[in-house]
Amino acid sequence: MNGRGAPAFEETDPIVSRRSRRSRHAAFAAVAALLTMETAGADGASGYLPLNLEPEMERQIERVLILANEPILKRPIAVALVRAALPEACEVDKPLCEKVTRYLERYSRDYALTHASATASYTRGGKGDVVPNEHGLPDNSHYDLSAQGFLQQSDYLIASAGAVAYSGRTVPTGSMLTLGFNWLQIDAGFRDHWWSPATDSSQLQSTEAPTRPSITVSNWEPLTRLGFQYEFFWERMSTSDHILRGGQGTTILSRGNPKLFGVQLSIEPLSGWSIGINRTLQYGGGGLPDTAHFLIKDFFRPGGTSQTLGNQEASYVTRYIVPAKTPFAVYFQYGGENTLDGGSYLLGEASLTAGIDFPRIWHHFDITYEVSEWQNGWYVNSPFQDGMVNNRLVTGNWGGDQRSFGDGVGARSQMLRVGWTPSFGGYLEERVRLLQNQSYAYVVVPSLFAVPPPYRHYLDAMVRYSRPYNGLTVGGQVDAGHDVFGKTYTRISGFVRYGGDAHTRDEDAPDEGSGEADHAKTGTEVFLDAGINVNRININLEPNLPIQVTQTEFGPHFGVGARRAVSESNDLGVRLEADDRVDGHLLLGARIVDWRHRFTDHFAMGTFLGVARYNLATPAYSLYSGLGAQWVDIVPKWDLGFDFRYAQNVARNHVLATDIQGPRPDSFYKIESGVLFLSRKF
Repeated sequence: MNGRGAPAFEETDPIVSRRSRRSRHAAFAAVAALLTMETAGADGASGYLPLNLEPEMERQIERVLILANEPILKRPIAVALVRAALPEACEVDKPLCEKVTRYLERYSRDYALTHASATASYTRGGKGDVVPNEHGLPDNSHYDLSAQGFLQQSDYLIASAGAVAYSGRTVPTGSMLTLGFNWLQIDAGFRDHWWSPATDSSQLQSTEAPTRPSITVSNWEPLTRLGFQYEFFWERMSTSDHILRGGQGTTILSRGNPKLFGVQLSIEPLSGWSIGINRTLQYGGGGLPDTAHFLIKDFFRPGGTSQTLGNQEASYVTRYIVPAKTPFAVYFQYGGENTLDGGSYLLGEASLTAGIDFPRIWHHFDITYEVSEWQNGWYVNSPFQDGMVNNRLVTGNWGGDQRSFGDGVGARSQMLRVGWTPSFGGYLEERVRLLQNQSYAYVVVPSLFAVPPPYRHYLDAMVRYSRPYNGLTVGGQVDAGHDVFGKTYTRISGFVRYGGDAHTRDEDAPDEGSGEADHAKTGTEVFLDAGINVNRININLEPNLPIQVTQTEFGPHFGVGARRAVSESNDLGVRLEADDRVDGHLLLGARIVDWRHRFTDHFAMGTFLGVARYNLATPAYSLYSGLGAQWVDIVPKWDLGFDFRYAQNVARNHVLATDIQGPRPDSFYKIESGVLFLSRKF
């Protein structure tokens, strides 16, 4: 250690062990066997749609999937999955369906150019920032080029080539070899990963950073009656000079290339509702263990040495489609950068993303709103002192790059997007992004990273218009705003994209009165709740302090939700709820699973699981659950309900100077509450 307390630097050369070489040889043998195995009865491999490269068309595909009752939890989206969703979407919006069908024609050939885009930009200000979710694109780059194509001579083998290029970097994004079937597909190359039901905010894996080389194993067609899907990936990250050679608690820094391994498992047990779990582990490089034995042992032990010798993240994800007369999707991602006392399923340094997406409203409009919030420690809290980054850009939420590098400050981001398909043709999209960092600093290594200055609110406003023209898509875009350091920027862009064959794009098909159907499902309800809550809290500030129990308090309760009948006597839904005066603070809840059984026409009982956010000096998070009963239609369209709820170990990090300091970095709050409420159905 030097005189200023900075860790000493030790450089290590990467060593490939005999075991690693044998593992790769075994992998190549497995791939060869897969190519020669019997494939009777299996559908072939599927290509992928571009991810955050052609936003106006990607938005149309998102709309199709919602209208088709297809809840997506990950991206890029398989072409075959969209094809399977088209028939149901056509019953609702035929012009939209025909537009997407023609777009997919380019993927039905033996070889084709599937995407090409060229953007020229004039920028002013903003030097040093990147455009959110654009593969690391600097906002002062004057050009942005991308292209993808494929060659498929067999149903079970696809060779894809692609690239993303801008000022200072070219990455072969989309270049990969794909082989396999509908139930097992291997992708080797530069494949993107987006692990969130949200379209703008992905906490674990996104397209914020440049694409990394990886090997991915997944299925594009859901398996069994439960709709089981899986995805495993392993990738090599960029070189870092700030890896603690002995793990957390040591001081010697080394150079190396960390690895990243991730697993997503999900099911769709009921039509229109999917739920899944994500987990990633950053490990190896710079002298840290990177053997297969270490990975297998620690990946499934979140409370083990993966906390000191690796960097782990996890999340629960769900997406719920409400097939009302105006269909919409509601989705959540609850994540953690670590675990908490009480069980590995309780997530520490928590984050929550919630969103709602209306694919068609007032015939010509679509609207999406998303909000994300994360506690301190995200992307930095690990023996990898650079954090969960690639080329110094976070692998997750774009808001994580709006901070002084190395600062694990918590933040909240919001996004509102409105799309309009005007009668004169084309597609007009407006989007606003907001970000607010917390007022505290959480610098991991003060000797390496400067103490951040006071942060300002981040604002990014965008207007984009595109339309087909002679087999191309042409358009323009204007971005303006300021970052968290107060730097203002303006970016004016014009783009042209490959439109496929002459009839691939729909130039002037009417969007009204053609093929629209009343897609509302019987038993679908949207409702509002209002009532009173009674609550009590056990407060555990530190292990060496006595537990405090608050007095019983009463306060108002409000809620909004939606449910749909999934059988003759069972309903499934989601709900947002708010309770005031919970020990003087506001308690918010997001019920990601809200199940109800109707015993008679006028009595029902149910259970629920959700995420609680307790609004203290800094936000506290945890899971909560409960039971409830309802007297249905006490008068037409009015229900009377009572719920009991329990939130276990709602955790708040000790990050403020006024916080009690002790052996544990969190305070825990166990919240018990009962709610009596009236519910108005629509």
